[in-house]
Amino acid sequence: MFGLSEIAILLVVVVLVVGARKLPELARNAGKAARVLKAEAREMKAGDGPREPAATYTVKETRTVTEDR
Repeated sequence: MFGLSEIAILLVVVVLVVGARKLPELARNAGKAARVLKAEAREMKAGDGPREPAATYTVKETRTVTEDR
């Protein structure tokens, strides 16, 4: 499907667009999503029906402080 040169170019573009600092977080989130998808697919095959999500995520609230001049 893709050759080695196309994959290398795609990776370079991803690094430039996303930034090197965000890649570990991006990979971690992709791994979590893959695990959840795999668990849900396994459960659907078992025929148990819907249930609570396999993973729980917490969202950190960030605030931006601006000065009025």
